[in-house]
Amino acid sequence: MRPTDIISEHYPELLAEKAEYIQQHFAALQTPALEIFSSPVLNYRQRAEFRVWHDGDDLYHIMFDQQSKQKYRVDHYPPGSELINAVMQDLLVLLKHNDMARGKLFQIDYLSSLSQQIVVTLIYHKPLCEQWQSSIQQILAVLRQKYDIHLIGRAKKQKIVLDQDYVIESLNINQRPYQFKQIENSFTQPNAVVNCHMIEWALDCTAQCQGDLLELYCGAGNFTLPLAQNFRKVLATEISKPSVAAAQFNIDINQIDNVTILRMSSEEFTEAMNKTRIFTRLQDVDLDSFDCNTILVDPPRSGLDDETIKLVSQYQNILYISCNPETLKDNLSSLCQSHEIKRFAMFDQFPYTHHAECGVWLEKI
Repeated sequence: MRPTDIISEHYPELLAEKAEYIQQHFAALQTPALEIFSSPVLNYRQRAEFRVWHDGDDLYHIMFDQQSKQKYRVDHYPPGSELINAVMQDLLVLLKHNDMARGKLFQIDYLSSLSQQIVVTLIYHKPLCEQWQSSIQQILAVLRQKYDIHLIGRAKKQKIVLDQDYVIESLNINQRPYQFKQIENSFTQPNAVVNCHMIEWALDCTAQCQGDLLELYCGAGNFTLPLAQNFRKVLATEISKPSVAAAQFNIDINQIDNVTILRMSSEEFTEAMNKTRIFTRLQDVDLDSFDCNTILVDPPRSGLDDETIKLVSQYQNILYISCNPETLKDNLSSLCQSHEIKRFAMFDQFPYTHHAECGVWLEKI
């Protein structure tokens, strides 16, 4: 289904079909009853990327059909936030009449937030000069009469930021507001409403936990910071430098004092914990001071590697957030040798598609 062809009345039926598939897919693992968290039926995505098509004096967004690979015009994008839909139309009107700003423009990326901030990235097949920047400043001035907006220009080996490359998102988690710096071109959860459901579910799972939390793949602290209230201390790892910097910023802005972030991959952290390798970046961190009984993993689509599975299986409680049911099933086949699945959830981050985000809570047998 093309995003522009979404018929919201079909959503309950499609959600039920997806839930049935997840239940059948994991049936052999004897999972508990599936907890299902739905998405808003429209305007649920806070991110969007479009190619740009030049047709004489006209200029418009396009996407490509996944089956036919044919391009199609996008004037309205139902999955996108209302803010994205408004900005994309006003921006194109301004670009059409500005030869310097539209010339060689081939892609536009949007990152919006529930806090009504938006960053728009214009990507070019040409070097960006001072004249381009002057033209974009004029466009930005017009847009700022209506929007809390920032623009970025990208070209080969160039990135020009006007005036920041991030939004500050505000998420209301169990009636408590949290703020998160979300950086352009870095990973963020695309469906903010479902993301709140995921965090609240994770908080509920860990409500009775004792000791400390270890989190692998923490990103900018999306789960880390809200979950800190359920633990004495939190030790979290992330390999991406921009994400680590954003996580530190988010710790400060939310005034949380029991979280430590390490810039390490899960493989490196496993080596550090097993004391098979010494890391100078850990010289000021006493890993032995943490009493982590619970571990949270939110890995990429490839899932957990064998060594990380061995590490994870040592913990009393495992909270596993997965964006890929296939690798999740493989990993659970190993983890269920030492742990029992106590809770199982599906979060519909990507409605009208086959993609499903899952959450699993396991306890040691």
